[in-house]
Amino acid sequence: MTTEVPARLDRLPWSRWHWMIVIGLGTVWILDGLEVTVVGNIASRLAEPGSGLPITDAQVTGMAAALYVAGACTGALVFGWLTDRYGRKRLFLITLGVYLAATALTAVSFSAWWFFLFRFLTGFGIGGEYAAINSAIDELIPGKYRGRVDLVINGSFWLGAMGGSLLSVLMLNTNFFALNVGWRLTFALGVVLGLVILLVRRNVPESPRWMFIHGRAEGAEELVAAAERRIEDETGRRLPEPDKAITIRTRKSTGFIEIARTLFRAYPRRAVLGLALFIGQAFLYNAITFGFGSILVKFFGVPSGDTGYYFAVIAFGNFLGPLLLCGLFDTVGRRPMISGTYILSGVLLFITAWMFGNGWLNATTMTACWCVVLFFASAGASSAYLTVSEVFPMETRALAIACFYAIGTAAGGISGPLIFSDLTASGVVADTALAFSIGASLMVAAGLVAVFLAIPAERRPLEDIAEPLSARAAAASASGPADG
Repeated sequence: MTTEVPARLDRLPWSRWHWMIVIGLGTVWILDGLEVTVVGNIASRLAEPGSGLPITDAQVTGMAAALYVAGACTGALVFGWLTDRYGRKRLFLITLGVYLAATALTAVSFSAWWFFLFRFLTGFGIGGEYAAINSAIDELIPGKYRGRVDLVINGSFWLGAMGGSLLSVLMLNTNFFALNVGWRLTFALGVVLGLVILLVRRNVPESPRWMFIHGRAEGAEELVAAAERRIEDETGRRLPEPDKAITIRTRKSTGFIEIARTLFRAYPRRAVLGLALFIGQAFLYNAITFGFGSILVKFFGVPSGDTGYYFAVIAFGNFLGPLLLCGLFDTVGRRPMISGTYILSGVLLFITAWMFGNGWLNATTMTACWCVVLFFASAGASSAYLTVSEVFPMETRALAIACFYAIGTAAGGISGPLIFSDLTASGVVADTALAFSIGASLMVAAGLVAVFLAIPAERRPLEDIAEPLSARAAAASASGPADG
């Protein structure tokens, strides 16, 4: 079949229809940031006698954190495959439902095993969200806006982190809430936020690109036509005619072997790029954030109860990076911006390690240095998600996102803590400076990979960046009789 749906979507001007998509889908990163930060900040409270949960601080930050990461990696892979097979909308509703149920049950934890189980399932739902949401966003947002929208949405993780830091300070204040109540209410508020998002998300459409490839051409045409009418009514102007059509051969699913062959045999340079970007940012972030609290306490004498305020400042700097730099990824271009943000953040972290090693920093200036480093690193890390979601064929998109997310998250959530925990906890200045230098080295290395391998995908339709497998199948089918 031949369709103009991709070209019709890419020519749409920005509208309230697009804002609905951004709000409905993008807020999941706020949830993830809230989850990760809250659990880290309430670890000490959960371990106190009278919390209502027999668990130790080390179990919360160790076993529970590892299970959350394992759940996120598993959920990304499972739901990534299901998203490519059964559609974006069905899965982004299911994954949010999994998150809501698991978080609600975490709030009523009565034993360590119960807490561990539902931390794993919370991560399972959040990991699945990444694949379903990134796929839908890239396929619904016009190419000329795709870079900036994707970066800001991924960067909104840090709004959740900032909120989680401040929320935990309030909820753990025993002047307001009992010792065994405040941490439970913290999780309950995550459920409330998720329910609000679910109500908005119900109005977000299925990806028309996914629909026409899976034989639902009539539904895709109707969905795009409705969006066009709505935007024409909003702007009072007729939309220009689409300038391109694509011919595809419909399919119901894509097998794992074909997906693996596509990712690593048909696009090996892009696969290396994706791995480098995810692993580089994972190690840089773990080098800083894994031991930031103990660094402030041990080296600068910051009271442990005040570290949440410092983290809120760091989180705000993280959000500003994608917010202020996002437009440059669509104008200056992907390659210079991806490589530039990676290399610059790595170099700045080297400088921070040198200044820290020489004893030239205090708690305030150390936090300021982290903010500057992460201002650029956050934009780079967000561009990693953008890259793997736009440089592979549509039929593999969700699982490609899931694959690289799982590898990067595993590297950061498993290898990172194993390497950095002893270094940042030793109390030796040189050890912590070495941790910073390791993270900086891998970030710079990833930036150098991007110099040579990054794809100039700015303002281009997805189908031009990576031809759909269905279009190749249609071309092969059309040429078959003539070749015979």
